[in-house]
Amino acid sequence: MTDLQESAGRGAGAGDQGTLERLLSVVGAGAVELHTAPEGLRTQVTGVHVLDALEPAIRPRELLLAVGVDPGSAHAVDVVRRAGEAGAAGVVFGPGRPEPTGRALQTAAEEGGTAVLFRTAWCTWAQLVGVLRAGLAAAGAPPMPATSGVPLGDLDSLAEAVAALVGGSVTIEDTESRVLAYSSTEENVDEMRRLTILGRRVPPWRVAAMREAGFFQALWGAGDVLHRPAHGQDPERLVGAVRAGGEALGSIWVAAVAGRPLAPNATETLRAAARTAAAHLLHHRTHSSDGRLVEDAARALLEDRGSVEVLAERASLPPREPCAVLAVGIGSGHPADDGPSGLYGLLTLHCAALGHRVVVVPAGGGAWVLVSGLERDARRADGQVRRLGSALADQLSATIGSTVKAGLGDVVPGLAGAPASRRSAERALQALLATAGPHTVARSEDVADTVGILQVVEALREVTLPPRTSVARLREFDADHGGSCLVETLRAYLDHFGDVSAASRALGVHANSLRYRLRRIRQVSGLDLESPDARLLAQVQLRLGAEADGARP
Repeated sequence: MTDLQESAGRGAGAGDQGTLERLLSVVGAGAVELHTAPEGLRTQVTGVHVLDALEPAIRPRELLLAVGVDPGSAHAVDVVRRAGEAGAAGVVFGPGRPEPTGRALQTAAEEGGTAVLFRTAWCTWAQLVGVLRAGLAAAGAPPMPATSGVPLGDLDSLAEAVAALVGGSVTIEDTESRVLAYSSTEENVDEMRRLTILGRRVPPWRVAAMREAGFFQALWGAGDVLHRPAHGQDPERLVGAVRAGGEALGSIWVAAVAGRPLAPNATETLRAAARTAAAHLLHHRTHSSDGRLVEDAARALLEDRGSVEVLAERASLPPREPCAVLAVGIGSGHPADDGPSGLYGLLTLHCAALGHRVVVVPAGGGAWVLVSGLERDARRADGQVRRLGSALADQLSATIGSTVKAGLGDVVPGLAGAPASRRSAERALQALLATAGPHTVARSEDVADTVGILQVVEALREVTLPPRTSVARLREFDADHGGSCLVETLRAYLDHFGDVSAASRALGVHANSLRYRLRRIRQVSGLDLESPDARLLAQVQLRLGAEADGARP
């Protein structure tokens, strides 16, 4: 995309001012929580300043970030007093509302007339600085008149409003080229827009091409509208960067539709829309972080960390209703294009479509699905979980073209039992992934034998075996003779209970070739295949070394 041209113009000033009320409405509860505001929310906020222990200057009408100050300490009370004397707009402390010193903190705030806020546990100090500075810039920017009726954070309505003004189709994207909202249209749209909307993001190959052409450098560096003329089947396009407080928040794309040119003032309109969109995008970012807060709380529940009551409230889950956990992973076949993140997104989508009250938590290469609000009758609850697991496995396998398997955890009476349900679900999934059978959904009890052998093998990993066992000799021989496959042959023979015909078919060799290999195994290793003890030890050792061999456990 080398034909991009910058359009003249300038963005909104970074020095625009806003009020505490406007700032909090833009930033939202995902970043900070208000404790007290003695002077009300109309207090003017002009900047953000981090408290410096070496140079403890406090500036009027700014938010002071009390990094490293324990909100429950006498030092915190002193900071609030000094902030009030300096005319600071407010002081932001780290997570947690202190007791019993909280009253002293509030009294100091009321006496000094300065607000007290708390950073949420899910927003770091570094993130908060960027969010607040962007929020101040967005809060002070005048809204675009034609979009003044759009509720803050309603990106779909914003996209529709902009589309009506510019006479084209609109997508609003984040800085990772993911589609956050798009305008509707009854007419045919170009193929790139269709692919982008269907995938909810710009296709990866297109992103790579734009990055190589220097498009993103031009977009984020220009701070203004970029124009691309129509070319072949690609219609005319405009794109404007959405920025606030020096931080890039996303972009708005406009494309001509059905061969019609964009409105004559489309560039000016998009420039104004980009300024207005800053508040909407920031609000969306911090409020959509609620999903991350829920996910983090659910992960803590599943890992048995923290108070069940507190975490249940944060995750908006009933703490004392029956629940269960599903462990979902990709089995045989090609992995999903987006890896674990793609599986996570599909799981979230399908669970919502099936109407279950769930939280999906990424876990390694798969995910945990915490299902709450199940039937109180145990048999009905079990049926609900099994139906959900089967539906997810079938639908996801068809969607991504790989076999998706689901381990079903035990139904437990409340969230306090969720960690135990998660462990049973993981054991079932491990057993399903370890076998090449047709089953894609199972409880731990359904695959108890496989679960048992996996646990035995795991327990034996710390056992030191004699250095010259039969399997050890075979490994050495295969390593010294390139192309030798005696270990693989022995594994197939034992896995098929000594059935030469079945083992030879599994290996893809003639039965006579397999019999020859078995004689070589006896000669090289001294293994007595007639001895139950020798066969058992060989099979256990082969299981223990399966990962190193690249074979299934």
